[in-house]
Amino acid sequence: MQQEFPVMKVVVLGAGVIGITTAYELARAGHEVTVLDRQPGPALETSFANAGEVSPGYSAPWAAPGIPLKALKWAFQRHAPLVVGLAPDPVKLAWMARMLANCNAAAYARNKSRMVRLAEYSRDRLIALRAETGIRYDERMQGTLQVFRSDKQVEAAAKDIAVLRADGVAFEVLDRAGCLAAEPGLAGAADRIAGGLRLPGDETGDCFKFTAALAPLAASKGVTLRYGVAVTRLIAEAGRVTGVLTSDGPLAADAVVVALGSHSPRAVAPLGLRLPVYPVKGYSLTMPIRDESRAPVSTVMDETYKVAITRLGDRIRVGGLAEIAGFDLSLRKSRRATLEKSVGEMFVGGGDAATAQFWCGLRPMTPDGTPVVGPTPVAGLWLNTGHGTLGWTMAAGSARLLADQMSGRATDIAAADLGYARYLRHGGTGRRAPVPAAA
Repeated sequence: MQQEFPVMKVVVLGAGVIGITTAYELARAGHEVTVLDRQPGPALETSFANAGEVSPGYSAPWAAPGIPLKALKWAFQRHAPLVVGLAPDPVKLAWMARMLANCNAAAYARNKSRMVRLAEYSRDRLIALRAETGIRYDERMQGTLQVFRSDKQVEAAAKDIAVLRADGVAFEVLDRAGCLAAEPGLAGAADRIAGGLRLPGDETGDCFKFTAALAPLAASKGVTLRYGVAVTRLIAEAGRVTGVLTSDGPLAADAVVVALGSHSPRAVAPLGLRLPVYPVKGYSLTMPIRDESRAPVSTVMDETYKVAITRLGDRIRVGGLAEIAGFDLSLRKSRRATLEKSVGEMFVGGGDAATAQFWCGLRPMTPDGTPVVGPTPVAGLWLNTGHGTLGWTMAAGSARLLADQMSGRATDIAAADLGYARYLRHGGTGRRAPVPAAA
């Protein structure tokens, strides 16, 4: 029988969906857990109003063949899916260079395969967690439909279909009629649809509602939730993390989990770690449904604008786009216009965009798309960060995976290529690099 680690006093930094699910799984494994977050409650930053998808099959890196050319074309488009800020930033340029190095077929296939592996596992863990707790969060289990507006987009989907097939992910290739059968609300957009790719195993749900409901369940298992507490720095002695210094004073720990999203690099940099996570801003609109018959059933991905349109209870969440512009959290009207254009063209008259809540958040993205889940070269320091657009999709699986690693248990899926070690192998020592400065 495998020997498990002793019970540890663990501090989890961050109360987003990643931090709270991690705390829940660690407490479930028997550890003494404290969660620290600067906000007054859980899921009030990046996890607050994301697109709402739990989509393992659409787990794919932004770094893909053809992206550099597409990015150049998007630079001259009004409703571009990707915008790169012009302000000089050496950290941004270094991160983009590493991302571009992954824009080839071999890297894309490797990165997508491991992302799908973690995401599929995470979806299964979410199903198990839902059964275990009865948690509710406007969840739906009716798949995701990627809509193509051109024959060229249909043809380009072949590389994704090949990976889905290789990884055993169920999918359906649909013509226009098939898309309308899956999502009747698209009837008003029939002339714009060339075809679609549907993943029946995908789910949807409100990430904020999930996290806010899971936090008290974690507390019932003994997790201490400390909100409104800023983390000043990690405390390390003789190459081992021994706690954290906070706005309320020092807090001792046997292990620390950094789940601070885009702020993770800044937290670990003083210990010499080079963590290639950069903030990529995304936007969302949340609007009431105006006409049920014209609203989405589940999630529709508008491939042209890289926008997801999701049904959340009596609301429609429209989320997507990407801006590489550091920690800028300004709400740009031009980006709202793109979201409104996408939902207005796909689900004509389905939602009331005029009363929609406009929001943005910073997705913590790695250059290869895969999150960083696992140990670091610093004893007692663990990472669960860098999930990019897929934090909600990968949260439950990443949390269980890390809890198993920290508890000395065998993991259910391969984990070696998901951790920080991959940057040590391919990027030198992984130390003493500049990190993005938070706003």
